[in-house]
Amino acid sequence: MKVELAKTAGFCFGVKRAVEMVYQQAENALPVYTYGPIIHNEEVVADLENKGVKVINNKKELEELKEGTIVIRSHGVSKEIQDSMMALDENGNPKFTVVDATCPFVKKIHKIVLEQSGQGRHILIAGDKKHPEVEGIIGWCEGTVTVIGDKNDAENFYTNRDEKLTFVSQTTYNYMNFKELVEIISKKGYDINVLNTICNATEERQIEASMLAKRSDAVIVIGGKQSSNTRKLFEICKQECADTYYIQTLSDLDLEQFKSFRSVGITAGASTPNNIIKEVHTSMSETSFEQLLEESLVTIHNGKVVEGTVIHVKEDEIVLNIGYKADGIITRNEYTNTPNVDLRTVVKEGDAMQAKVLKVNDGEGQVLLSYKRLAAERGSKKLEEAFESKEVLKAKVAAVLDGGLSVIVDESRVFIPASLVSDTYEKNLDKYKDQEIEFVISEFNPKRRRIIGDRKQLLVVKKQQMQKELFEKIKVGDVVTGTVKNVTDFGVFIDLGGADGLLHISEMSWGRVENPKKVFKVGDEVKTFIKDIAGEKIALSLKFPDSNPWIDAEEKYAVGSIVTGKVARMTDFGAFIELDPGVDALLHVSQISREHVEKPSSVLKIGEEITAKIVDFNFEDKKISLSCKVLEMEAVEEEKAEETAEETQE
Repeated sequence: MKVELAKTAGFCFGVKRAVEMVYQQAENALPVYTYGPIIHNEEVVADLENKGVKVINNKKELEELKEGTIVIRSHGVSKEIQDSMMALDENGNPKFTVVDATCPFVKKIHKIVLEQSGQGRHILIAGDKKHPEVEGIIGWCEGTVTVIGDKNDAENFYTNRDEKLTFVSQTTYNYMNFKELVEIISKKGYDINVLNTICNATEERQIEASMLAKRSDAVIVIGGKQSSNTRKLFEICKQECADTYYIQTLSDLDLEQFKSFRSVGITAGASTPNNIIKEVHTSMSETSFEQLLEESLVTIHNGKVVEGTVIHVKEDEIVLNIGYKADGIITRNEYTNTPNVDLRTVVKEGDAMQAKVLKVNDGEGQVLLSYKRLAAERGSKKLEEAFESKEVLKAKVAAVLDGGLSVIVDESRVFIPASLVSDTYEKNLDKYKDQEIEFVISEFNPKRRRIIGDRKQLLVVKKQQMQKELFEKIKVGDVVTGTVKNVTDFGVFIDLGGADGLLHISEMSWGRVENPKKVFKVGDEVKTFIKDIAGEKIALSLKFPDSNPWIDAEEKYAVGSIVTGKVARMTDFGAFIELDPGVDALLHVSQISREHVEKPSSVLKIGEEITAKIVDFNFEDKKISLSCKVLEMEAVEEEKAEETAEETQE
């Protein structure tokens, strides 16, 4: 195995300087404190603690100190914290001896933002706002400051066009990412002064890590969990090499992981001590590929769970390298319960998989494995835990059965009876096929193969909550929009999102509605207003007051007016003529004609258009009386008058 160590791995100048300064102070006199961990490396911090160096974590702890030496760590601190460290005692003497170990590159940024913000410029900082270095930089800005953490922050950044900007960066920020952020904000047209404050050592380290990852089968990145620059190295290497491993010390290194690699690259963050890097490098270099392979060979037996890497996939078979002298085989039937699955569509070469050993030797020297049985065991365990904790699960409906639905959770089947599928009766469950649904486990008895799911109780709880929220916000007179849920002969039930409202047939129009089913259908969106609320019953109406046809009826249908309408219905005593939707007038049988009419139906028919004169109007009782007879008599009188006038002229 070829092992290559990055030239830039380990302490950078600033970190090395800061660590040496703390060790030097620890030898001189105690107590010694550092404001925050001197570097993001647990090994170094622990060693310093053993030597009596304590960590101050915040301003409150600083103010509680009486004396001692305080070392400002390489990340730097804000101006406010620095001024607190310089505080004088009651005699006018400095309370503390302050040793400034701030990295010179960070100090440079402090100076830049102090000057630029003092000139009224808006400071932008590329970095992690929770990182101590960035917190310190912010503390040296006198005006407006904004931290740009990523591309999304840059795209969402806006400020006044007249405002001048200065853009700096956290010293350990990814250089390519910084360039991308600068480009995004520059395109917005601001007056921007860009200063690349990324440490040269950081940039060189990142470039070398990227190149190392490209030419290696695997990469080891060494550094503390809290180290920002180490995390960035890991991200850079991971982009170029999928098999990149993040460790803190040699004890985190699993040599078995490297048995199949021909070349391994090693790099480390700026806060990683050289002794840790050397231990890892030495361990990897002294172990040959053959030794690793031999040491890593597993012993297996029926029922054992093994992990392997997919090395070949056929339509009905998967071949796994399980670190044994023979490969493992998973047939289609031992991969899933779903029939006729083309395994090439669900698994690819290079995938890591776990499986259960069914036979150490299948008769042809290969190990017969099962993926689905292991998944089913884990699925069963998951379902048991979900049953006990009442966890809400989500899964796709695998099959619609006569009595309910079947869903599969990690190869374990769950049956949801039809009565527990919904909170209302569902005649046809086919609509749930292939749908992803939520449910809880209401019964768990794997011995009897009885695992029951319940979707209904979730819907009931959700509906109760929605109903509560709905009734808290609605009142009589509110205009609401809902969806038609059911249509009957007497009205329509409309889902208002938590409760149903009834739109009665009498409230559908100012006019007449013969059959609601001719006007509405399930799924229609309807805008109505609330006419009444009685307990949990909501009465709806489409008879909006401002559209009431009787508003201007007194003027529109004044006595003596001649109107035209259609015969809407008839009785033995007369016919009702619809003048407008919601406005009917009575044409009494005696007023239909000058001639005697025994029954209205003998001379009129439904829908026939009638012209008549209004002879009576009662607004209070909403009654209008018509007469065709009067019009006929007036016509006769007019004709006689014309004839008399002609005779006189002769």
